[in-house]
Amino acid sequence: MHVLVIDDHPLILAAMQAVVTGLGDSYRVTGAVSAAQARERLQTQPDVDLMLLDLMLGADSGFDLLAEFRASHPRVPVVVLSASESKDHVLRALDLGAMGYITKRAASDEVVNALRIVLSGGLYVPPQAFAGATPGRLDPADGPAGLVTHSVLDRLGLTPRQGDVLRGMLRGMPNKVIARELDLSVETVKDHVQSVLRSLHVSTRTQAVLAIAPLLNGDPGSFGWRPARRR
Repeated sequence: MHVLVIDDHPLILAAMQAVVTGLGDSYRVTGAVSAAQARERLQTQPDVDLMLLDLMLGADSGFDLLAEFRASHPRVPVVVLSASESKDHVLRALDLGAMGYITKRAASDEVVNALRIVLSGGLYVPPQAFAGATPGRLDPADGPAGLVTHSVLDRLGLTPRQGDVLRGMLRGMPNKVIARELDLSVETVKDHVQSVLRSLHVSTRTQAVLAIAPLLNGDPGSFGWRPARRR
């Protein structure tokens, strides 16, 4: 498992590298201290499985970089690192496709928990940013493809194809990637996205993610959701 940590603060970079390598011998960490270096790493090391991205990266906007990396490497999940605990910042990061948001005040065990959730196909947000929200856990029958079950689709009044689009949304995939994966036109995907949002009574993808979690099994150990392990 190859993790790219992008942060221009040496102490934070070293701390995150230590946390990631502590997950196990199979984890390898590469660091980048600038947007240019991160781009170079992604170009020369295409085996990156996860990115940890600082939102305050010198003169570069972390949000702009998040959008750029999600567009250029849609299959690589991105977890945001930030000193901010603002709900608006969390929502904006999720809207741009981040699969996790970790505050720099987080204890190492919270960071480990967040990374495990994202690496297992789920999404993690800091509980302090959503006080009073209900945690949830997506529990598929068969790995990532089962993130949304038939029973969930029935409860939401969605068709199987809309369920496929919902699965893509929950993985942070942009409409173009969902369209390519499902062999659909982008316009058709947009129509399905709107149907999903209406069924959940929300107006954005981020709200959809936060709305669907409480419909499923609760997970008091974390705020976020992730697929269950195969039995």
